[in-house]
Amino acid sequence: MLPIDAAAHSSRWRRRHPVEKAALGLGLTLCAVCLPPWPGAPLVAAATLAVLLGPAAVPGRQLWRAFRIPLGFCVTGAVPLLFAVGGPGGPVSWAPDGPVHAGELLLRTASASLGVLLFAFTTPVSDVLPRLVRAGVPAPVVDVALVMYRIVFLLLDAQAKVRRAQAARLGATTRAAVWRSLAGLGATSFVRAFDRAQRLQNGLAGRGYDGTLRVLLPGAPVSRPFLAATGALLCGLVALTLVLERFLP
Repeated sequence: MLPIDAAAHSSRWRRRHPVEKAALGLGLTLCAVCLPPWPGAPLVAAATLAVLLGPAAVPGRQLWRAFRIPLGFCVTGAVPLLFAVGGPGGPVSWAPDGPVHAGELLLRTASASLGVLLFAFTTPVSDVLPRLVRAGVPAPVVDVALVMYRIVFLLLDAQAKVRRAQAARLGATTRAAVWRSLAGLGATSFVRAFDRAQRLQNGLAGRGYDGTLRVLLPGAPVSRPFLAATGALLCGLVALTLVLERFLP
């Protein structure tokens, strides 16, 4: 199991309805995208971090390990805005407003990523996918997503076992050995993926599969006070951003 999935299953908000956490996490993400990058994005990021580290009780180290990957994409997307191609400055030159645009994009994307991580760290995928049928998503699509979600973890576990076996047999001592180990790992993963799929199909057929995977979900009533607090937080962020925008340069 991936660290973010393990954190979601052990989260303090594990028993809350996914609608509540979606309203909070995706609402913060929408605020980060729609509000002015200054001072809206820093306010949204600060509020999201406060919720993650406070009520949601997400460990800071795990949060940083998960956040640094999308942060790298945010930085990569902002760097090209620093340069201008063509024009009087030559083939490649510094863009006149490049640092401003790059900083605004970085603030928006980084704060929006925190909002998505808030939902991911508090809501397991296995709690969300079965409920999508009630939201209008076709049942076969949800079934395929559930099966793929399960198979991904099985393949990751198989790859970890193969890597340990290769390391025990000195499969990473030289560069040539590393390439041979990678080729063997890819071939083994490919064969095991088909084997897992065939065994899964046989198992479902033996259990009378009729085209729908029925999953028992724990009861989780929607909390109106939680939704009210979420609405108050989002409205407060919007109001504070619009007020500070008038006074801050």
